[in-house]
Amino acid sequence: MGSEQEQKQVILKNYVEGVPTEYDLLLVKDAPVPTLQGQGEGAFLVKNLYLSCDPYMRGRMRDFHGSYIPPFRPGQVIEGFGVARVIESENPDFKPGDIVSGFTGWEEYSLIQPTGNSQLRKIYPDRDGIPPSYYLGLLGMPGFTAYAGFYEVCSPKHGDTVLVSAASGAVGQLVGQLAKLYGCYVVDLLKNKLGFDDAFNYKEEPDLDAALKRYFPQGIDIYFDNVGGAMLDAALPNMRIHGRVAICGMVSQNSLSSPQAVHNLFNLISKRVRMQGFLQSDFLHLFPHFLDDIISYYKQGKIVYVEDMNEGLQSASAAFAGLFSGKNVGKQVICVAKE
Repeated sequence: MGSEQEQKQVILKNYVEGVPTEYDLLLVKDAPVPTLQGQGEGAFLVKNLYLSCDPYMRGRMRDFHGSYIPPFRPGQVIEGFGVARVIESENPDFKPGDIVSGFTGWEEYSLIQPTGNSQLRKIYPDRDGIPPSYYLGLLGMPGFTAYAGFYEVCSPKHGDTVLVSAASGAVGQLVGQLAKLYGCYVVDLLKNKLGFDDAFNYKEEPDLDAALKRYFPQGIDIYFDNVGGAMLDAALPNMRIHGRVAICGMVSQNSLSSPQAVHNLFNLISKRVRMQGFLQSDFLHLFPHFLDDIISYYKQGKIVYVEDMNEGLQSASAAFAGLFSGKNVGKQVICVAKE
């Protein structure tokens, strides 16, 4: 394996204004495959198997350095969470044949440096009885976001009423199922088939406030928010006393130059509502418990997970853009190469 061979890569053309389209990313078909020669001890080469499309990546497509993660660089390979197989290694902790998950490039082969921010960890799909791609969703960053957000930020109680936005997405689908297992009454916004108590399609509702009053006549104890904007504004007046709002994402606002104002914040005072933004990285000490719990639930058939799988790097740009137009149902994943 060396630089004389070629591979496909996906690069960012330029910083993006507005809603991302598939034309903001460029597929390069003749990029060199990296080599370990001269890289020093600790480096290793991986063959990427699956890549994750996540809404947070939109924030890395603007020239803004005040976020929790740096922006992509135009003309460079974009990166994200992936599942890969180690091909060559100068690192004693990662041997050829190991399956790993963490940050990698949107390309067929990636060179991993020991000083980088890959956060790669070895995974064991065969041992765990879990499809490898699920380590990007159910057992990956989205799944852990759902787990930490629901249990730690939402502070659930048995019998709570729970509203989940984007409940057929990578995070929301698991939040709703965890809430059901906890004994909560759950309503989602996209009429998915994950066993929730009720659902409505917010895109078809002319009056979101009226819809929430119809589905939550006694009010909402927990709102797990992935979209922000008008939905958050409608939820606030419908919260119960001492309700909790977990701000996980704001996909409706990610591409706006001037995000929508939230007008109903006074309800935080009058109803003593706690609203908290969070990152899954705030709770990494819980990750081993998360893996044990979710693997157990999955094997017992208590939870299911829905994927939207696209084949090949040539499909990556359209799959990513589809996140922002509601085309995906489930966790969006790109299959780069099968095992």
